[in-house]
This record gives sequence, structure tokens and C-alpha cells, in this order.
Amino acid sequence: MAETSTVARPYAKAAFEYACEQQVLESWSDWLTKLGQVVAVRDAQKLLSSPKLNAERKVELVVELADVTIDDAAKRFLTTLGEKGRLGVLPQVALQFEYLRAEREKRIEVFVVSAYELDDKQQNKLAGALKKRLNREISITTQVDPKLIGGVILRAGDTVIDGSLRGRLNRLSEALTA
Repeated sequence: MAETSTVARPYAKAAFEYACEQQVLESWSDWLTKLGQVVAVRDAQKLLSSPKLNAERKVELVVELADVTIDDAAKRFLTTLGEKGRLGVLPQVALQFEYLRAEREKRIEVFVVSAYELDDKQQNKLAGALKKRLNREISITTQVDPKLIGGVILRAGDTVIDGSLRGRLNRLSEALTA
């Protein structure tokens, strides 16, 4: 089967364009996220692959499990996914929809892994520098990994910046053994 992100991309783009045109971006974002979470559960995947249920019934069940209210356009969108056998890619559709929304709103989630806990001042300084460099509003999520020895690893979208001491030592080791 084709890569799920490739399959999901046109659906996410179509949903995003519609939501922007109709000014329902936030509500579509909310229900897509919730439905994506429901569909990601293994039991839901089994349900969606059942040949005993038609596309409309599968959509009804997923919407009911997610406990969301959707409009007619959303129901048509989901039914189209169901008829094409693509309800299983809803988690990826939701993820790509959120990526498009973040791009439009000029914001980005940055994951910071550091050797030690970063205090608020350090996080704010880092966010300010990243905002200046990326020209985006920055939201930082931190994680501590003592194995880094020192420094940080930043993940922003597809970009990874390894400024850790462990990373530097690994690169030095590779250079010396080459």
C-alpha cells in the first residue's frame, strides 16, 4: 500500500482549503484531530477494515466514538474517505491539516532535548532566537536526556539541529576514524 502520508496529503489539502474558504478552520481542526485519535486505536482499525459495514456506517461509528458534531460538508468529506477505503489515514490527514494550519498562522512547534532542565529564562531566550531565525511564533516542548552530556538537540518540522556534546563527540570520532 502507498505511504499513508502520500495518500493523506491531497485529502488534508482539500479539507484545509475548504475550511479556509468557509472560515471553519478551527472547528475542522478540532474534529479532524479527535477523529484521527479515534481511528489511530487498533480496535478502530479493525472496525474500519470490516467488509460488513458500508462507508456511511463506518463514518457514523467513528463520529460517534469521537463524540464530535460535524456539518454536512464534513460528513461528505468523511464519506468520500470511507468510500475510497481511506478512513484509516485520518490520523495522517489530521496531522497534515495541522501542519498546513501552522504554516498559515506562521507558528511552529519546536522540540528541545537537553542534558539538563531548561529554566523559563533559557526557554524564552531560545524561543526568541528561534522566532527571529524562523520568522514564526514558537511553541517549545522540552525533554531532558542526560546522555547528551551537554547542549541541546532542536527539532522543528523537518529540521534537526544537534548542538549536543554527545553529537559533537560522535562527529569527532567519525572524523578521526575516517
